[in-house]
Amino acid sequence: MLTPQDWKDYTLLDVGDGEKLEKWGEIITIRPDPQAIWPRITPDAWKTPHMYYHRSKSGGGRWEIMRPTPEAWDISYCDLRFHIRPTGFKHMGLFPEQAVNWQWMIEKIETAAQPIKVLNLFAYTGGATVACLSAGASVVHIDAAKGMNAWAKDNITLSGLGDTKHRIMADDVLKFVQREGRRGNRYHGIIMDPPVFGRGPKGELWKLEDKLHELVTAAMSILEDDPLFFLINAYTAGLSPAVYGNILSMVMTKHPGKTMFGEVGLQARNDILLPCGMYARWEKL
Repeated sequence: MLTPQDWKDYTLLDVGDGEKLEKWGEIITIRPDPQAIWPRITPDAWKTPHMYYHRSKSGGGRWEIMRPTPEAWDISYCDLRFHIRPTGFKHMGLFPEQAVNWQWMIEKIETAAQPIKVLNLFAYTGGATVACLSAGASVVHIDAAKGMNAWAKDNITLSGLGDTKHRIMADDVLKFVQREGRRGNRYHGIIMDPPVFGRGPKGELWKLEDKLHELVTAAMSILEDDPLFFLINAYTAGLSPAVYGNILSMVMTKHPGKTMFGEVGLQARNDILLPCGMYARWEKL
C-alpha cells in the first residue's frame, strides 16, 4: 500500500467503529469510513471534534457543527495549496491519499526534459491538475460538475499557478476524448479518476464496469507516440487493483513501459493503515 509521507497540514488521527478522525489544518472532523471495521484505538482523541458527519440510513447525511468552524479554509501540501470545505456528501474537496500520485507525476514531469501536456479526466477539484501544473506541465482538466471546476480554478490560483497553461472544462469525459481523437490532439500523460456511477452534463449515465475499457482504449489513442505516464484511480470495492492493472497493460502494449498496481491509503498517527482506494500506473521505461 502506498501512503503519503509529506503531509504537515493533514493528519489521520485515528480510525475505527466505521469512522475516521482527521485534522485538516486546525480543524478536526469525524467522517464515516466503511473500511474501519475495528474498534477505535484512542477513544479519548474523539471527544472534541469541530465537525461530525452523520450518515443517514436513507442516503446522504448531515454535518453537525460541534465547535466554532469556518465555512472554508486552506491547507498546504509542500508548495501546493488547497481550499477545504465540507460538502453535503461528506467530502472535504480533497483526497489526501492522492499525494502519493501527485508526487509520482511531479517527478515524471520534472525529469522528462521536454514540454509535457497532461489530460486530467474526472478531475474533481484539481489536486492532480495543480500538481502537474506545479511541475511545469500544461494541463487540460475535464469534469462534468461546473462547481468542482470552479473549485479547481480557486486551487490553481491559491497555489500561485494562475498564469500557467491550462484549460478547465465541463464535459462528458468519453465524448471529449473521442473528439480530441478526431481533432488530432495528443497528450504525454493521462490521469483518470472515474466514479462507480455518474452522469454527464446532459444526464449521460456512467457505469464503471461498462465503460472503463472503452474509455482507457479511447484515451490511449490520444497519447503521443512517446508517452510519459497513464494513471487510473479507483474507489470501488467491487474490483481488484489487478483488474485496473490488466486493462492498462493490455491497452498500452504498443508503448514500451511498465505497469504497476495496488492500493493507496493513509497511515494514522497510531500507525494503523487505512485503505483508501486503488491505483494502476503505466510509466515509460
